[in-house]
Amino acid sequence: MLVEKMTGANHLSEKEKEENKNALENNVSISIIFSLENEVGALAEGLKIFMKHKVNLLHIESRSSERLPGYEFMVQIDTTTGDVENAMNEIRNNATYFQIITRDYKEKSGTVPWFPVHIKDLDKFANQILSYGSELDSDHPGFTDPVYRARRKEFADIAFNYKHGTPIPTVEYTEIEKKTWGVVYKNLTRLYKTHACYEHNHVFPLLEENCGYGPDNIPQLQTISDFLKSVTGFTLRPVAGLLSSRDFLAGLAFRVFHSTQYIRHHTKPNYTPEPDVCHELLGHVPLFADPAFAQFSQEIGLASLGASDEYIQKLATCYWFTVEFGICRQHGELKAYGAGLLSSFGELEWCLTDGPEHRPFEPAKTGETAYPITQHQPIYFVTESFEDAKQKMIDFAATIPRPFGVRYDPYTQSIQLLDSKRQIQKLITNINSEIRTLIDAFNKF
Repeated sequence: MLVEKMTGANHLSEKEKEENKNALENNVSISIIFSLENEVGALAEGLKIFMKHKVNLLHIESRSSERLPGYEFMVQIDTTTGDVENAMNEIRNNATYFQIITRDYKEKSGTVPWFPVHIKDLDKFANQILSYGSELDSDHPGFTDPVYRARRKEFADIAFNYKHGTPIPTVEYTEIEKKTWGVVYKNLTRLYKTHACYEHNHVFPLLEENCGYGPDNIPQLQTISDFLKSVTGFTLRPVAGLLSSRDFLAGLAFRVFHSTQYIRHHTKPNYTPEPDVCHELLGHVPLFADPAFAQFSQEIGLASLGASDEYIQKLATCYWFTVEFGICRQHGELKAYGAGLLSSFGELEWCLTDGPEHRPFEPAKTGETAYPITQHQPIYFVTESFEDAKQKMIDFAATIPRPFGVRYDPYTQSIQLLDSKRQIQKLITNINSEIRTLIDAFNKF
């Protein structure tokens, strides 16, 4: 039973299509990328191996190989049927290139943790939230409010039904929600001029002008996403709750930020136990419109692809102390740029005082630092500039043990695995051509 990328799915029965969908959703699949000898019918020969071992393939792609002359193939295997192990061993023995990518990597030697290769692959994990969504903990301010719980389910349904490439549905916020937003908006904006970094304050008027930011209006995610895409290539996609660190960071590799749409409970406008639309739109969005910060955020995401759990934890901690609670030095003064600070006026005031400790941002050390999640941070890490932080993150990523490098291709919105000299030489040639174009333009002045 084969599910072809283009036309091969047409012969499947509805029952077979449902079986493939269930296997995908239940994470009982692994992907392999392989190349065979460059000859006509190579893919057909490979498929015969899977058929011989009665292995079900959920997805097949073929593409021109960047590593070797010829083609390479990516197949997604349903691990619940057939003799998967011997089929893969036979493919490996006949392959000129072979790589396994799976979510069950801990139990399989010689594998790499699964990560999205194309931006549409974000659909595969966007609904695998760890907490909240429409379900609330007993200590949540809205736990006993049936109207609020029903509203949260509406937002969760929007996120669960969203697919890449489709417009984010417009939300009609209630008067109570707008009033809650207004309280937060007014309290925060009075502090931004003195406490926020230059980049945040530079972008914020643009958001008011182009995206409808204001104390009486909660902006729409699609409007903001379109604006961000026009300035840095970042986009937003709705999410129902908290994702795992691995999945959330993977989105950043594609310049995609998973954003909530719901708002905190109106009885406590100055408190939220989880990220909400105030946190996302007032804290995160302005910096994603800054090119240097956007690149820094993407570098954290790229570093996470294929990394071990140990390094995912380190990267998530670096993210916490930068994108969430980062401080920078500008003109000799400390300024906040982390979203957790820029969306909490209590901690925004606290973080720049002499109360907490301020340390220089060094990814290797920062990634080992413990932090509280229910109180103001006792330690903040200070970056000298976003460019400096980006370079430090690139250097740190080079120390992460991976059998390949990664590069984002904005033209195809996909991740390139860099694991052959031929492939890298081709990229160097392209870069040299771009450098020549820049030099020629520079010499005209």
